Amino acid sequence: MNRIRTSSSGGQGAGFWYGIAAYALWGVFPVYFKLIGFVPADQIIAHRIIWSFVLLAVLRMAAIGGREPLVLTPRVAAMYAAAALLIAVNWFIYVWAVSHGFIVETSLGYFITPLVQVLIGVALLGERLRRLQWTAVALAVTGVAYLALVYGDVPWIAIGLAMSFGTYSLVKKTAPLGPLLGLTLETGILFLPALAFVIAIELRGNGFFHQVGPGTELLITAAGPITTLPLVLFAAAVRRIPLSTLGILQFFSPTLQFLLGVLVYKEPFNRQQFVGFAFVWAAVIVFGAEGLLNRTQRQAAPQQNVT
Repeated sequence: MNRIRTSSSGGQGAGFWYGIAAYALWGVFPVYFKLIGFVPADQIIAHRIIWSFVLLAVLRMAAIGGREPLVLTPRVAAMYAAAALLIAVNWFIYVWAVSHGFIVETSLGYFITPLVQVLIGVALLGERLRRLQWTAVALAVTGVAYLALVYGDVPWIAIGLAMSFGTYSLVKKTAPLGPLLGLTLETGILFLPALAFVIAIELRGNGFFHQVGPGTELLITAAGPITTLPLVLFAAAVRRIPLSTLGILQFFSPTLQFLLGVLVYKEPFNRQQFVGFAFVWAAVIVFGAEGLLNRTQRQAAPQQNVT
């Protein structure tokens, strides 16, 4: 009995650190994209797709004995084509925003992403929200509306990131394939268009890959493992720890991005922005606390019934 508990605890402990590692890597993504910020966003995304697919294809071929079969029906193909389009849009918005000095706004997008996912679940999956969850949503909406009001413009980067990734999460929630095969298929769908785009711009002389030195070429090629590694760590974490715990960990990533934007890259962050972000941060706290409280109550209920 003790051995079983220790093994379970060890698995959850490893899962926790896998999750931390995944979100930490996502949190420091701006550092990488700043290093290659002189490369146009469309070229970065094309290389990110190409090298991610190459690496994922190698990983899939190396999974001897555990390789998941691919049964490609029209429904599966349509679902993963939609997922591929959504993740490409998300990547483009993010890379463009980081390259143009909007790291703080990208962090806002990923702070509100879990709440957008909740609203999508309500609207499309018939899920119901508890009272405190509605409170969190209302606080986040208030914060975003306040930022739009004081600046006279909607924070489209944040909303675009949250909506694209939130919708991508919905597609992935209902998709039938495992994480490695699914991501390989998504990048595979985008691979040929991305490769054709890179070849075309290189032949026209507008491509950056052949114009830079070996060090920068290596940096651009590194988009593959840099994209894939946190996804593999995330998949390992999902298998080992509760989703409620993972839901709290995901706020680690936008927190790091926000700190990088303000403290390292010196993006402006004034009092009006602070007020808007404060509403969003309050929403995050309420959302996380409600999730932990609900989980604790559900775990305690069977024990009370037994007693």
